[in-house]
Amino acid sequence: MEFIENLKYTKNHEWLKVEGDVATIGVTDYAQQELGDIVFVDIDSIGSNLSQDDVFGSIEAVKTVSDLFMPLSGEVTEMNTDLESNPELINTSPYNDGWIIKVKVHEIDESKLLNMSEYKAHLGL
Repeated sequence: MEFIENLKYTKNHEWLKVEGDVATIGVTDYAQQELGDIVFVDIDSIGSNLSQDDVFGSIEAVKTVSDLFMPLSGEVTEMNTDLESNPELINTSPYNDGWIIKVKVHEIDESKLLNMSEYKAHLGL
């Protein structure tokens, strides 16, 4: 299982990387392993201003569908369009090619985010 030092994580298993006022968001390696083979990603929030913990879309695996939660407050500006034809990128490259959305950051509540060590502890590792 892979973890990246310079990312922030949520208890809902999303990761985020903030660069300036833009955050890239995806699901963790742990989450994609738990979900299994990803078959569809539904993002209907492009252009929406969402608050931290709001649902920004859903991810569908062979056996389940899970909501995706905003790890910060901001405007969803972009979806990884490669996921439309290749949703399995989340399984093969969750932290790189499998990113899900980009957000223009409005506010980050750091108290709800975990660093790598805290996320691993949350998983019991």
